[in-house]
Amino acid sequence: MRARIALCVSLLSAACAGTAPRLGVSDGRLAPCPSSPNCVSSRSADARHRVEPLSLAGNVDAGWLALKEQVAALPRTRIVEQSPLYVRAECRSALFGFVDDLELLLDREAARIQVRSASRTGYGDMGVNRRRIEELRRARPRAPR
Repeated sequence: MRARIALCVSLLSAACAGTAPRLGVSDGRLAPCPSSPNCVSSRSADARHRVEPLSLAGNVDAGWLALKEQVAALPRTRIVEQSPLYVRAECRSALFGFVDDLELLLDREAARIQVRSASRTGYGDMGVNRRRIEELRRARPRAPR
């Protein structure tokens, strides 16, 4: 009986993780949001998916480093890909382990960071992705000049 329960839990956990969609940077932009309401992006034109990019004041490189450290410190989050201008992290929900993909793209000239946060599974997200971006915006320390 325990083996069956363990198998069911394992299968449920794997199903919650989902397969990572095609993410990353293409033509200097993050992927657009799907039509479902479980994604926010600073590149979206429609209000349902739109979130403002994160702005950097002061030293851009120090601000970018501070933001990456802030993302790495988020609960149940791990950075899975990064380059000098891009970060992708996987954020897991506490209860079922659903995975959301968080992406950050540094626009050094504009001193801002384009953002995208999207759930891998399900249709809605109960506002989790938007709250994640706004939490990063509120908690981000200001970089020294």
